[in-house]
Amino acid sequence: MLQTIQQVNQVVNDFIWGVPAMICIIGVGLYLSFRTNFLQIRKFPYAMKCTVGRMFRKREASDGALTPFQAVCTALAATVGTGNIAGVAGAIAIGGPGAVFWMWISALLGMCTKFTEVTLAVHFREKNKDGDWVGGPMYYIKNGLGKKWMWLAYAFALFGVLAVFGTGNATQVNTITAAINSALLNYHVISDKTVSTCSLIIGIVIAVLVALILLGGIKRIGNVTEKLVPIMALLYIILAFGVIFLNIGKVPGVFGNIISGAFKPSAVTGGVVGSLFISMKKGVSRGIFSNEAGLGTGSIAHACADTRKPVKQGLFGIFEVFMDTIVICTLTALVILLSGVKVPYGSAAGAELTISGFTNVYGNWVSIFTAIAMCCFAFSTILGWGLYGARCTEFLFGTKTIKPFMVLYSLVAILGATVDLGLIWSIAETFNGLMAIPNLIALFLLSGTAVKLTKEYFNGIK
Repeated sequence: MLQTIQQVNQVVNDFIWGVPAMICIIGVGLYLSFRTNFLQIRKFPYAMKCTVGRMFRKREASDGALTPFQAVCTALAATVGTGNIAGVAGAIAIGGPGAVFWMWISALLGMCTKFTEVTLAVHFREKNKDGDWVGGPMYYIKNGLGKKWMWLAYAFALFGVLAVFGTGNATQVNTITAAINSALLNYHVISDKTVSTCSLIIGIVIAVLVALILLGGIKRIGNVTEKLVPIMALLYIILAFGVIFLNIGKVPGVFGNIISGAFKPSAVTGGVVGSLFISMKKGVSRGIFSNEAGLGTGSIAHACADTRKPVKQGLFGIFEVFMDTIVICTLTALVILLSGVKVPYGSAAGAELTISGFTNVYGNWVSIFTAIAMCCFAFSTILGWGLYGARCTEFLFGTKTIKPFMVLYSLVAILGATVDLGLIWSIAETFNGLMAIPNLIALFLLSGTAVKLTKEYFNGIK
């Protein structure tokens, strides 16, 4: 039975993340870019000025809402996760260094896609029975496209609920337990015989912490993510820049391999990776998995922002993709490619490859810091996706189901810490792709509204 599920899922996964996904995601990104005259490039300095500038303004949000900074931190909490560490490593191992180039391309187009998602989410959001702002793809489909498209909104919400348990929780907890166990084993705090017991304890602790934060409501989630995200990002960036500084002479050669490997993978990987399409597929799919542009999930958090200007919040979408993929994913790639660690081209690889890159340069002591960074990344992702799942559940079944969902979601952490997640990860990745389909259709159909809002906003500034 399990083998049948695995085979069926593999067929669906290969189809969704194959040629159709490449055409749809890149195609919609290009379409939106042309319709906005490549806003993500033209207005990039303005976007950075508005977003970074607003981050340092201290103010309280109204009831049922987050400050714009808390909203982007909650969205970044979900995107800056194991995809930045394990996802990049996997893309390089299967697609070669050239996969990083295709990550950049997906991010360049993804900035406009994310901008559109966030703008539409804020514009078409509504208040629920508890007085909280709710929005996202299911709401801009419902309020923007009308009743005849409601099936599309329900499809997105259903796929979202099914995806969050794997993508947002179980796989993230598994990463946390692996990082902590690895650090404890390195320092002989635990032995191989006690790893399973340690994993169970970690799972229970995470489940309790997640429940306490999520059940505290949107305000508590925002308060935690606005403190956790900047700290974890800063720690990781400092460690990564240290690797670059210590190997500064190799940097031009690595960038050369990334660009040449994008079009001739075999020349860089010694013939192990010979397909241009594989390099492109891995780069684009892992880039999207990391920054979520096209999935629509990040817009759910942005819809909670205490703002009256959809386009101004949409600029945070540009900043978010830039930070996630162009900055953090690139730093991860440079750590792997500069450190001298042996990359198993053609074979599956994950977080352990990134960790090896750091330990190769700094020594085993850095495993403590990489463990902390990975735990922060993964834990923040659990919180962000918990909010996404709650909003999707609420859309399908009403506000009364939010707390039961959050309790169940928290308990999944124990499962994630104690079982093998090969199949769960694969199924979650499939549902991720299925979520993108209704969202991309909605973005295409509502592109005119996004363009109109954008023109009105920038004409108002002039």
